[in-house]
Amino acid sequence: MNESDHAAATELEANLGFIRHSPKDGGRLEMIVRRPQVNERETLNEATLDMVDGLAGDNWKWRGSASTSDGSANPEMQLTLMNSRTAQIIAQDRARWRLAGDQLFVDLDLSRENLPPGTRLAVGAAVIEVTRPPHTGCKKFLARFGRAALAFVNSPAGRQLQLRGIHAKVVRGGAIRVGDAVQKV
Repeated sequence: MNESDHAAATELEANLGFIRHSPKDGGRLEMIVRRPQVNERETLNEATLDMVDGLAGDNWKWRGSASTSDGSANPEMQLTLMNSRTAQIIAQDRARWRLAGDQLFVDLDLSRENLPPGTRLAVGAAVIEVTRPPHTGCKKFLARFGRAALAFVNSPAGRQLQLRGIHAKVVRGGAIRVGDAVQKV
């Protein structure tokens, strides 16, 4: 895709109010995406969250992380969540949400003010905890969604609202399904 195929900066900015109106305390799980291999995506209707493995069948654990001294998986980056309204605006087509690389797409206010690190969320039978590491746009995000989208999520408002998403870890494993409530606990 070239830049003209991506959402324009004016369109992204015009929809900021829509994103800001995301539910604060109780939202909904809109999409689950498993990454079985690098650059592979599977959209699931249900999945299992596990305290050791994160999203069952996802490559998070064996892929490792540049953020750890030994290259092992960072337990503070076990899961990534993205606001579904942001994904809708940036991707322009629900089928393209999964390209963002996040595992859980939720209709919930992910702002730092609403979900500071340590906040726990019940998702289906599981409970996850928001962690500290920032989730920012990268070269892959730029290639998939364009320069305007990367600037939008990394703008001052984008960072405050955590439009690129957040990291979390599983603190109680369990089954999750698209449509499940996502509630602060």
